[in-house]
Amino acid sequence: MNSADEQKEKNPSSGGYGASASSLAADRLVAANRSARYWLAGTGPRTVGQLAELLDGMDKDLPADQYGTGEIIESFQREMAALLGKEAAVFFPSGTMAQQIAMRIWCDRKGTARVAYHPLCHLEIHEQDGLKKLHGIQPVLLGAADRLIAPEDVRAMKEEVSCLLLELPQREIGGELPAWAELEELAALCRERGIPLHLDGARLFEALPYYGKTAAEVCALFDSVYISFYKGLAGIAGAVLAGDAKLTEEAKIWKRRHGGDLISLYPYFLSGKAALDRRLPRMNHYWQGARKLAAAFNRCPGLSTRPAEPVTNMFHVHTKLAPGELEAVLAEVTEETGVVFARGVRPGGETAYFELSVGDSLDAIPEETRTAAFDRLAEKLAERLPSEGR
Repeated sequence: MNSADEQKEKNPSSGGYGASASSLAADRLVAANRSARYWLAGTGPRTVGQLAELLDGMDKDLPADQYGTGEIIESFQREMAALLGKEAAVFFPSGTMAQQIAMRIWCDRKGTARVAYHPLCHLEIHEQDGLKKLHGIQPVLLGAADRLIAPEDVRAMKEEVSCLLLELPQREIGGELPAWAELEELAALCRERGIPLHLDGARLFEALPYYGKTAAEVCALFDSVYISFYKGLAGIAGAVLAGDAKLTEEAKIWKRRHGGDLISLYPYFLSGKAALDRRLPRMNHYWQGARKLAAAFNRCPGLSTRPAEPVTNMFHVHTKLAPGELEAVLAEVTEETGVVFARGVRPGGETAYFELSVGDSLDAIPEETRTAAFDRLAEKLAERLPSEGR
């Protein structure tokens, strides 16, 4: 296994979003996006109006939750447990908190302060080493950063671990997913070795159309599950951790220790419920939109998507242009067409890339506007790229 530092040296993207090679081009892209009318990705701007719309029409005298108790939150948690096919569920204000606590509980049960996960796992690259600093838990970085964890990685693992975390889909490599049979094999290997299997399901609902499974069917392979309410669902914030009743009761204690047991959390979980009801039925629609967008990007000179054909509503777009060059192209096209292609550009080894997650915003773009924007993007890229790089 490679150490975390070794993996980060090998993978420039593992440091997070990174700084652009050209701050001027990056600033221009931000300004162009701010004044644009249409966005290829996302579900629209995050505004406080979401909360006003949510509360409009609700019984204003409905008792709020208090410190994780009350029918309003308890009924929601029961509903989430049923949706995920688990015995119980507990709501958290953040997924970072929920997953660190899940790892701590599994480590306490097994008596080993070590867990395994992908080198580009959220806990490894986006949480300021919270798992290590707060809980003293060390990771085994399983497999290679540029691919999914495979059954052979589990077979080759020499270290004793208290849990294996799998992310579905794997966000940092374009939202890739293992085949269902491979996922079943990974789960069987963990059961044989007595390793609890935890699902980082921040984007679980986005993966369901590809598998043709319900959330409960996917979660049946896992001992504990985390889901997010603000990724593809576009709620305000919040997460759920689900598993057996003992795990969730322990998680409630740790939630208090982490400062997450707020006096009331209803703005978050009511928003999450509304977002789930609205967008879970649309996940296949978002996926089909992502496939169409990826095909359009792949027709542009010097661009390629990962995956080549998306398996969820998200994918990455790569180019051999430097980040600043790509930002300049995107800014110019957005200024001319009013269509936003990317929030920002990240360096990634020998390429620059950006990420898209398709939501409601794509439907608002007239087809002729979208086609014209891609035509203009192709023209601008052709001007920048030497003929051999197209």
